[in-house]
Amino acid sequence: MLIALREVHDSDLPVFFRQMNDPQALRMAAFTPRDPADWDAFATHWAKIRDSRDIVRTILADGDVVGSTAVYGDPGEREVTYWVDRAYWGRGVATAALRALLTEVRDRPLYARAAADNTGSRRVLEKCGFVTSVRARGFAPARGEEIDEVVLHLAE
Repeated sequence: MLIALREVHDSDLPVFFRQMNDPQALRMAAFTPRDPADWDAFATHWAKIRDSRDIVRTILADGDVVGSTAVYGDPGEREVTYWVDRAYWGRGVATAALRALLTEVRDRPLYARAAADNTGSRRVLEKCGFVTSVRARGFAPARGEEIDEVVLHLAE
């Protein structure tokens, strides 16, 4: 499977919206919008992201849109994020996409956050060189409760 990144197109947004409304994916991600089914809030959020200085990319697998990845935030505090369609979990897509993004974005340090029990996402980050630096608790809208989370960092 060929994994590639490209600029986000308007036609990607309905795909991202569908992916972000998968109940199992929402639960796993945990730290999601309060109401992921609110298209207007979703569209407003994506318009803001695309107009910012953040680096945002669409993830393609053999030419199909399968997710998104980004680096956002202020220098010295920048974070990575990604979302991959559940049908592609466990197939190396997130790892390949994040590696491609890290090649494009040379800023360091970079940070990432994950629900402590999201072993798949933590494994992706660790394969890309991130190490756990902090454990904390935070409110997870997708779960409706406070949960354990980890903050990871990539120094070099």
